[in-house]
Amino acid sequence: MVHADNLSHETGDAVMNELTNSALERLKADELSLGIGIRITNSPAIARTMAVGGFDWLFIDLEHGNLGIESCAHVSVAGLDAGIAPLVRVPPGQFWMASRALEGGALGIVMPNVMSPDEAKHLVDVVKFPPLGHRNVGGPPVHTGHTPRGYDAFAEMYNASSLAVAMVETSEAIAQVDAIAAVEGIDVVMIGCNDLSTSMGISGQTDAPQIVDAFEKLTAACRKHGKWAGMGGIPNDAHARTYIDMGVRFVLAGAETGL
Repeated sequence: MVHADNLSHETGDAVMNELTNSALERLKADELSLGIGIRITNSPAIARTMAVGGFDWLFIDLEHGNLGIESCAHVSVAGLDAGIAPLVRVPPGQFWMASRALEGGALGIVMPNVMSPDEAKHLVDVVKFPPLGHRNVGGPPVHTGHTPRGYDAFAEMYNASSLAVAMVETSEAIAQVDAIAAVEGIDVVMIGCNDLSTSMGISGQTDAPQIVDAFEKLTAACRKHGKWAGMGGIPNDAHARTYIDMGVRFVLAGAETGL
């Protein structure tokens, strides 16, 4: 029997090189990166189903719905295997949960209700390894099949393959959107239109002048700082197209409950 310690590290290096983020690849190509919310489905089969359906990323939602951290890990690993990026939204400010989701296989974290550049920097610290952030180093990661490897190499690969997504959902956050987008390590800033419109007293009016103005500020800030603009909570196709024409590329297209 050949002992694992005697094997070449070439196999591990090959696995490392295969870590890709389908959501990020779409963004780099300036194409629409389409996500689907996963709120109640804990079967790993949902990853393959949504990949076949044409989605680029799973929006595994631990803020709303009934999924727990173990279900999140099951769906995340299935997403890695199916080639659809597992991204996880945690409740606002729950950075400990974000850490658990990342260790379970997530390729990024969506943090809701980010209000300031300081909160955005905290998100980067949790998602990214040094020198971008301060994520702790654990054992061989699930993302690459638990094969042993140098931590520096994995950190570099993960930082280049992961997404730190800040959601802005209030008028106060929109006022800070340029500073939030300027934070090094933030990849995407997205408007959560349900909460934003509700906080403005115009719930569901996704074409209201205040919402249009918010998207103008968002897309301008993202262009200025080399980040990608995103959106969720826009069920009207015509309204969604307006914001896509402004430059939005990271699009949450609904949830499995709606399907």
